[in-house]
Amino acid sequence: MKKIMKNVMKKQTRGLRLALVTVLLFSMTLQQADACSRILYKTGTGTYITARSMDWVDPDLTTDLWVFPQGIKRNGGGSDNALTWTSKYGSVISSFYGTASADGMNEKGLVGNMQYLSHSDYGDPAKTGKPTISIGAWLQYFLDNFATVEEAVAAMQDPPFTIVSKPVANGIAAAIHMAISDETGDSAIFEYIDGELVIHHGPQYVVMTNSPIYSEQLKLNNYWDKIGGANFLPGTFSATDRYVRLNYLLKTVENYEDRQLALATAFSLIRGISPPIGMTSPSRPMSAETLWRTVADHDAKTYYFDSAVSPSVFWIDLNKVDLKPGAKTKTLVISKDKPLAGEVSSQLKEAEPFKFL
Repeated sequence: MKKIMKNVMKKQTRGLRLALVTVLLFSMTLQQADACSRILYKTGTGTYITARSMDWVDPDLTTDLWVFPQGIKRNGGGSDNALTWTSKYGSVISSFYGTASADGMNEKGLVGNMQYLSHSDYGDPAKTGKPTISIGAWLQYFLDNFATVEEAVAAMQDPPFTIVSKPVANGIAAAIHMAISDETGDSAIFEYIDGELVIHHGPQYVVMTNSPIYSEQLKLNNYWDKIGGANFLPGTFSATDRYVRLNYLLKTVENYEDRQLALATAFSLIRGISPPIGMTSPSRPMSAETLWRTVADHDAKTYYFDSAVSPSVFWIDLNKVDLKPGAKTKTLVISKDKPLAGEVSSQLKEAEPFKFL
């Protein structure tokens, strides 16, 4: 009887969690809230660091770290015709309400960052006839299967799946685009526009924010490049303004050879673009605020987590965790009531992988 009640409670908890995600995604869409920034910084030794911010309307967003080994059998979800695969590479990720991989890095140094894009349209799975994958599993598929950006881009010339973003309130579904980067400095932006995948591939794509679509962001940034950031920079927290400022700052900061200074530069750039906790306005009462940031050192295979409500940065060195087939999935609960600091791989606890939204 106790076991039955425990299973019932688990199902109820998951149901409440999904309901919360539904309400928040709807609220975010209604407010047209822009959220999140991502940069790719080159160090003075020719290595690369990717940094991103997670901006969201709910200050109680549940995010935990997960370490997934090689050999996990995956079900992408989204329908009865779900894509299945077995993870080729181990990874560390930041979860989103325990239902999605929102950010992460694999053992080969491939980094993925998911961010909001209201223009996203993934197409109709009934028309494509392809297996489906939940939006919550999209990034994880890349981390599980690819070692480099070039490899991922080649595989996506004819995507083996159709992404399903389940409708939420009023028929509105989660809308996401994704950036990936690797230890060579290669970069790619993936957006689904009018049901078709659009890929911007090349080391020049070092910044990603949110709307408008990436091709339009590039045109707007060209305008500001002509004005020159030393003369004037747009200063709001809109996605376009954040893009312009980060693009200018990446060109002006020093490319440090010292690893600590290089990391400090990446941290300072992504912190400096972050909307503060508690920021609001009468016109946008549910404005997104930065809740956490990640910094991924591709070469060192180290994944840093910087919570906006914690005084310390903590990190996982992938060289210190067991990612071989047969190793256990592990997680680290993140809570403002229990601050973490330093390298935390020894604090990971065994857990069953979460199911994708």
